[in-house]
Amino acid sequence: MAGQQSVASRRQPPEEVDVLVVGAGFSGLYALYRLRELGRTAHVVEAADDVGGVWYWNRYPGARCDIESIEYCYSFSEEVVQEWNWSERYAAQPEILRYINFVADKFDLRSGITFNTRVTAAAFDEDSDTWTVETDRGDRVTARHLVMASGQLSVAQLPNIPGLHDFAGEFYHTGNWPHEEVDFSGRRVGVIGTGSSGIQVSPQIAKQAAELFVFQRTPHFAMPARNAPLDPEFLADLKSRYAEYREEARNSSGGTHRYQGPKSALEVSEDELVETLERYWEKGGPDILAAYRDVLRDRDANERVADFVRDKIRGLVRDPEVAERLVPQGYPFGTKRLILEIGYYDMFNRDNVHLVDTLSAPIDRITRTGVRTREREYELDALVLATGFDALTGALFKIDIRGVGGVSLREKWAAGPRTYLGLSTAGFPNLFFIAGPGSPSALSNMLVSIEQHVEWVTDHIAYLFKNGLVRSEAVPEKEDAWVEHVNEVADETLYPVANSWYLGANVPGKPRVFMLYVGGFHRYRKICDEVAADGYEGFALS
Repeated sequence: MAGQQSVASRRQPPEEVDVLVVGAGFSGLYALYRLRELGRTAHVVEAADDVGGVWYWNRYPGARCDIESIEYCYSFSEEVVQEWNWSERYAAQPEILRYINFVADKFDLRSGITFNTRVTAAAFDEDSDTWTVETDRGDRVTARHLVMASGQLSVAQLPNIPGLHDFAGEFYHTGNWPHEEVDFSGRRVGVIGTGSSGIQVSPQIAKQAAELFVFQRTPHFAMPARNAPLDPEFLADLKSRYAEYREEARNSSGGTHRYQGPKSALEVSEDELVETLERYWEKGGPDILAAYRDVLRDRDANERVADFVRDKIRGLVRDPEVAERLVPQGYPFGTKRLILEIGYYDMFNRDNVHLVDTLSAPIDRITRTGVRTREREYELDALVLATGFDALTGALFKIDIRGVGGVSLREKWAAGPRTYLGLSTAGFPNLFFIAGPGSPSALSNMLVSIEQHVEWVTDHIAYLFKNGLVRSEAVPEKEDAWVEHVNEVADETLYPVANSWYLGANVPGKPRVFMLYVGGFHRYRKICDEVAADGYEGFALS
């Protein structure tokens, strides 16, 4: 890995560029690479002291991607495809971060990045059709175009619990984990939150802690990951045809190789249903969501699959009372992100692990010595918050972005995000989002979505420069139609039923709006391609 920029040796961003990119994760790095390839001057500003994005910050033990490693990677470079070898079916955070560093080193991307610097404000100048961007280090950059590659899950969400900062012990959030190893040996540890991060980190802490208390408000559905080393012969064969393999993913609903079952879960017998679902359970991973065509569209069909998974959970936990508290109820299977677990349910068979049901006994407050619920106080030496993120809009709202007439993005999106294709928003010319609200984003394979978005945005920017155009802005009527379409396709599914982070339900006061496009990545890609082929229909160009 190349050396990190120290604060003293921080690279000053240029005063003027064609394109300024915010964020040096997968999106920002590819945007920088591609803009360079297209002959544009581009620069990236990154708050962290190195590349990686979400995989730089989320270093907690057990952190792992829930998309298979052979899918969750770049495809734009055949050299990278051939030179990198993934070790596991589902890559862990250290391996993913090594991969990101490998790509950054290979293409000398750090030379175009300013680290340890946070963008604080961006204002559109209507006279010059440029963005003026300011940072917390006093930098001021003028850019024709501003690309927000700031991530979907990059702003850690703290729970709204009284006394949160009164706790005198060790205090961690999974989304901002220390770089040095944390040793929980012999300690009493509390974990608040049982979403993806909580289900990944808890089994690792349980191996060390004297006692682990898992504070659960809402149980989540989790499937076994069945993680395993990848066979070298399998990898060699895949590399020989990776371009074809990736194109298949691009033409799928989720940007992966998930097969959509043609039958309805309502038309099969109980024996056939169980036999089919058993195969998905043994295979592991999230593909059970596609076992039947109506799992995410019909409540009765969904309930048949949900009951199967509930029974599996009951069979994994020896104490029937604990098992029942771990069984999700009250929302459809798969409408909150389906989590992949490695040893999570088995963890509750350990004598040192205790499940605290905060639905029946809510947390009253955090004290100096632990967590107090309505029933009792739990004395702790360390507290881990696995409480998720202010998803999709959080990173954007951390910056004072102001468009035409000085209107802020936060003001425009006060009732929920509004975009055209998830790429742009009316009133904010020359501003582009990578995998933002209104696109498949986190409901798809993020790397397929990122590559598609980066390529579309950079091609669009190249088109503007080639044709002497200085301004591109989403047309309000087209934006309205797109928002309506996003809502229509979401309402055809069960997704809006659940109080998930897909709707911002985990953030107090955030509008409950389903923020993702569920019409399928392949369908979305075709729409974007058609817009571009039609001279960027829906964008006012000048």
